[in-house]
Amino acid sequence: MTVSAASAISQSGIANDSAWHRPPFDRHRRLRTTPALRALVRETHVGLDDLIMPVFIDETIDGVSPIASMPGINRFGLDAVVDEVGRIADLGIRSIIVFGIPKYKDAVGTGAWIPDGIVQRGIRAIKAAYPDMVVIADDCMCEYTSTGHCGIVERQEVLNDESLEYIAHIAVSQAEAGADIIAPSNAMDGYVLAIRSALDDAGFVSTPIMSYAVKYASSFYGPFRDAADGAPQFGDRAGYQMDPANRREALREAASDEREGADFLMVKPAMAFLDVLRDIREASDLPLVAYNVSGEYAMIKAAAANGWIDEPRIVRETLTSIKRAGADLIITYFAKDVARHIRDHEW
Repeated sequence: MTVSAASAISQSGIANDSAWHRPPFDRHRRLRTTPALRALVRETHVGLDDLIMPVFIDETIDGVSPIASMPGINRFGLDAVVDEVGRIADLGIRSIIVFGIPKYKDAVGTGAWIPDGIVQRGIRAIKAAYPDMVVIADDCMCEYTSTGHCGIVERQEVLNDESLEYIAHIAVSQAEAGADIIAPSNAMDGYVLAIRSALDDAGFVSTPIMSYAVKYASSFYGPFRDAADGAPQFGDRAGYQMDPANRREALREAASDEREGADFLMVKPAMAFLDVLRDIREASDLPLVAYNVSGEYAMIKAAAANGWIDEPRIVRETLTSIKRAGADLIITYFAKDVARHIRDHEW
C-alpha cells in the first residue's frame, strides 16, 4: 500500500471503525509473491524432452548455408550435418526431424526414395555418429518433385491413390537407412495405411508413424518453402491440405489416421490452431505433436530484431501455450535457443 493510500484510509476512519468488516474474497496473489512460489505452482512446463529440432540436409552444397527468411536456421551439406547434430545433442535435445534438398528433381520424386538419396545418406551418417539421437524422417515428395507438389501430378491434378505407392517407398527407404520414426506430411488420403502396410511387409513392424494428421493449407509455411526449395510450380495445396476455417474436419482427419495405424498425431501449424490442438487432445490418447512452423518462427525473429518484443519471453509464452493446449511434443525452430536458455538458467 502506498503512503498516500494508507493516509487516505487513516483519514477516512475506516481502518479504526470496528463496525467495518472486509468482505470475503479469494487471495489468489498469495501464490504469486515470489519467483520461487510461482515456479512451485506452475501448471505447464516446457522442457528439453518436449522439443524436436528440424534439420535441413542439402545435397547441393558443402558446409553451411543460412536461410534468409529464418534467421539462425541453416541448410547443411552432408559434410556438415553430423557436426550440427552434435551441437544439438550437446544442448540436451534428443530428437530431430530431417528434411532433404536434392540435387535433382523429377516428376516422381526419385530422390526421396532411392537408397543413396540425401536424407537416406544423412540419416545413416547421423545414426552412426549419434545412435541415441531420435531421428524422425519427414516423408513427403514436394522437395523432390519437379512440380513442387506432394504427390504424382497428371494434367495439373495431384493424384491421391497413385501417389501412395511412392509415399510408401519413401518410408521403407528411410527406415532402411535407420530412421527411428517416419513422419508423413503429404496429406494424401490413406497414406498412413499405405505406409504401415509397407513398413510391416519390409520387416519394420516396430517403426512408429508420426502422422501430420491435421495439416492446414496455411500461409505460415512461406519461409519453409524457401528453406526446403519446395514451393509448388503451379496452383497451391488447398486441394489436399485442410481449409484453415475448418475445426470439426480435424477430428475426422485425426480419427482416420489413428484407425490406419498412426502412433503419433500432429497439428500443423500450432499458434493459429490451438483450439484444434485442444480438440485432438480431448479426442485421442495418442502422443500429440504440434509443429511451430517457419512463419511463426520468422515473425517472432523479425519483431525481436526490430526491438519490438522480448524474444525469450515471447518464445516461452508461445511454446507454453502450445503445451497448455495439449501438445506432448513440439517441433520448433526455437529448440536450440530454448535449450541454451535452459542451460543458462534463463528459462
